[in-house]
Amino acid sequence: MPLGTLEILLVEAKGLKNKDFLSVNKMDPYVIFTVKTQEKKSTVAKVTDDVYELRLKIMDKDTFTKDDFVGEAIVPLEPLFADGRLPPTAYNVVNKDQEYRGEIIIGLTFTPEPQISMFIAYQT
Repeated sequence: MPLGTLEILLVEAKGLKNKDFLSVNKMDPYVIFTVKTQEKKSTVAKVTDDVYELRLKIMDKDTFTKDDFVGEAIVPLEPLFADGRLPPTAYNVVNKDQEYRGEIIIGLTFTPEPQISMFIAYQT
């Protein structure tokens, strides 16, 4: 994965399903951001190709009980690394059964770290 700074602009979440059926209170959602790699292996040869993605885990904060998992969205990062920027885009939020739970809109900016080249010359 390239080294650099990833900036995440959380624009909006829409249509999130409240996990507390008996609650009259509104949701108190928050997002856990995780960058992961998936290793893709060929079945014919030992060639691997890493796929980088940003996982957005949406949770609902509860006061007296454990926070509820609402769903997650996955954002592939290859286009971001190529362009340096992804404009605000809507991503589906799905639960563990891949059922639609709403959407989240985020924008991304990636600033790579400068590459430093070093040349060492030896005097003979």
